[in-house]
Amino acid sequence: MRLRLLAIAAAAVMAVPVHAATTPAFAPLDRPGPALSVPAKDLKAALHCEGDFRQGHLEPVLLSPGTSATPKQNFSWNYERAFTAQKRPWCDLTMPFHTLGDIQVAGEYLVYGIRTMHRMADRRIAVLGHSQGGMSMRWALRFWPDTRRMVDDIIGMAPTNHGTTAGGSCTEGQTRCVPAAWQQAASAKFITALNSYAETFRGISYTNVFTHTDEEVKPSDSAATASSSLHTGKGRITNVATQDICPTDTYEHNFLGTVDPVTYALVMDALSHPGPAVPAHVPASVCTEVYQPGIDPANPQNYLQPAMLGPAIVSIVVPDVNLVGAPETSREPALKCYVFAKGC
Repeated sequence: MRLRLLAIAAAAVMAVPVHAATTPAFAPLDRPGPALSVPAKDLKAALHCEGDFRQGHLEPVLLSPGTSATPKQNFSWNYERAFTAQKRPWCDLTMPFHTLGDIQVAGEYLVYGIRTMHRMADRRIAVLGHSQGGMSMRWALRFWPDTRRMVDDIIGMAPTNHGTTAGGSCTEGQTRCVPAAWQQAASAKFITALNSYAETFRGISYTNVFTHTDEEVKPSDSAATASSSLHTGKGRITNVATQDICPTDTYEHNFLGTVDPVTYALVMDALSHPGPAVPAHVPASVCTEVYQPGIDPANPQNYLQPAMLGPAIVSIVVPDVNLVGAPETSREPALKCYVFAKGC
């Protein structure tokens, strides 16, 4: 009888799915976020703002750069010029290590930026980001719920909302890579935590623009399966490929968030009315344009700033090579304790 009971117990244990025993419980959606660990002086120094935040009716925008980029390289020669011409107030954030470091830390900078801009403007703001920068603000919203009432629009340009399945050169235990490279793999624990329980939140509009020609963020074949797309939660969502509007649009990942006039038109539509971008609002004439407003083809910065990304990009794609001083690890950084239901 004893042996029979042991056999039944063993069978019961074997019948339990492995993931049920190993998947951690993540923090409740409404649990207050922890105190920021980044020194206040560093957070303050990273935020740069332009414009009058108390005057005018245009929604203020916080700009979040992509992996390997500074705000100057990503936005100074396009969106910041366009927003300044509109007299739209904006801020940008300079993340540590050319945005190659731990995205959990970048999330703290975004929490600070959202809170500070909301206080400056005394109204809700938009957060606009490219690639990692189109995803990382969602870490702030997920784990610091007080920021949700401060944000009206989340706009991602080729955002890595579900990481990427594009083949990387980082192998756990064998190569050393920058934290942001580990964390943006589709299989990363960071991505699982980011999307736990709900991808969007009530009262916030989400516009996710992607391109079928993206060589970095994959999959990108359809709105239903694209890494950039969001589907769950109570936010209002638009997932749109530039080719849905202009079938012959060929701009790839990097140009999507810096040059592409179709993306710009969707960004501006999202900023101009309640709710996310409405693709039907974009005129067909956009398809004949070569670059977005704000770009001056004769300005050398159009070519100099992207060229300056070279060393940081090499630090992403070549394991064990670091040209910008970013830390490297042999595996994905551990998730912070506040991510889990058990807390800190």
